[in-house]
Amino acid sequence: FTNAATAQATAATMAASGKPWILGSSGLSNADEAAVAEAAKRISVVYASNFSAGVNLVLALSEKMGAALPADQYDAEIMEMHHRQKVDAPSGTAIGMGRAVAAGRGVDFDSVMESGRHGHTGARKTGAIGFAALRGGQVVGEHTLIFASGTEHIALTHRAFDRRTFATGAVRAALWAIGRPAGLCSMMDVLGMR
Repeated sequence: FTNAATAQATAATMAASGKPWILGSSGLSNADEAAVAEAAKRISVVYASNFSAGVNLVLALSEKMGAALPADQYDAEIMEMHHRQKVDAPSGTAIGMGRAVAAGRGVDFDSVMESGRHGHTGARKTGAIGFAALRGGQVVGEHTLIFASGTEHIALTHRAFDRRTFATGAVRAALWAIGRPAGLCSMMDVLGMR
């Protein structure tokens, strides 16, 4: 749960330690994630964009909704808000929601992600997953996934009021990882949802 810039060095250190690694840093690059996957060949790694049980349930539902609501009929938009000090946008959790929707739709996330619309952008692309990142005050974390069609809107929202929810999930993941074989896992595995 540190700055993403330390991910590759930490991956090497953790792999050498032989101890389970609970990783919750967001904003990892492809090279960082490759280093995490390499470490997972030697140790148990629980890597998640969010350790809240509630958020992980929302992620599971996001994937199911993505599968059930066709992209040519339902536009997917993700809106998130965090405290003014948060440096990455969209948040790791918002990206996790987008990845879940894309997985449900069977599409490559990077090819449908639209973030930071500004100016004359043209009409919304069919199948795009849009993001809006808001920053202000001391908001712990709010995420809303909206599926909008011509006839209805469906919104799925999670609001964190206290950072203890993340700490509780991280401890749960750490206890779960003890004695596990090497491999890359997520909170879905910890919660028995996969």
